[in-house]
Amino acid sequence: MTIVRANGASAFEPSISIIIPALNEAKGLGETIAAARSSSVPSEVIVVDADSSDSTTNLATISGARVVRSRRRQRAHQLNLGAQHARAATVLFLHADTILPSGALDSIAGALQTHGVAGGAFIRRYASSSRFLGATCLLARCRNHLIGWHLGDQAMFVRRAAFFQLGGFRDVDRFEDLDFSRRLKRFGKIVTLTPGVTSSSRRFSHGAVRTTARDLGLTMRYLWSGLPRTAPRQADSPDGPFMKPGERLQRSHRCRSVSPHARARL
Repeated sequence: MTIVRANGASAFEPSISIIIPALNEAKGLGETIAAARSSSVPSEVIVVDADSSDSTTNLATISGARVVRSRRRQRAHQLNLGAQHARAATVLFLHADTILPSGALDSIAGALQTHGVAGGAFIRRYASSSRFLGATCLLARCRNHLIGWHLGDQAMFVRRAAFFQLGGFRDVDRFEDLDFSRRLKRFGKIVTLTPGVTSSSRRFSHGAVRTTARDLGLTMRYLWSGLPRTAPRQADSPDGPFMKPGERLQRSHRCRSVSPHARARL
């Protein structure tokens, strides 16, 4: 959308801010950005780069993205930093190795027109011919529809206001995506969209079964023990704290019971 200000100047106002955390992602970033921008829905692409040593930032700029530099190499921090720079009412968190399907932004815009929908994600397939990985995607799809839990490689999206009211992603190195997805359920309805995104299978380089078994074990431990209650590095972040020291634990308790007034605004 382009609006005309009182002085006659025009300013671009995106409807969706696409946030991509990156670290040495020059190899496939161009394709990811191109797919993200191939929509009639007004959008902006923000690449949050954690001091890449390759041509990631140059490629992002050439591809039409805005680059935000992060001095911390942590995905949760990069996502939060990108959200702080976002201008749109909706934020889409996209991994650098995940390709959006055609019409993805239109699907997001349409889903969020439904009253009470706080956010969601897409079903996912891997860029692999592995039958085992195909089966894991089918199981993940069942999880999405039955309990509404999504992971970061499924292109999670959320109303920006809801994102900040929930305190953003927790300052942890693992499971920031699942943790946020579970908390978002308490804020409103979660949707799973099709057609799905295509995510790289590169993280299964040591074996699909072995990697999946490890992930399952870590997930079970997280579900049993939860995330760390403190984030000692947050206040010392060179990019500035996402919230004031001491606020994170308080907000995480409050989000368990979101007020009816907050829900009514969705």
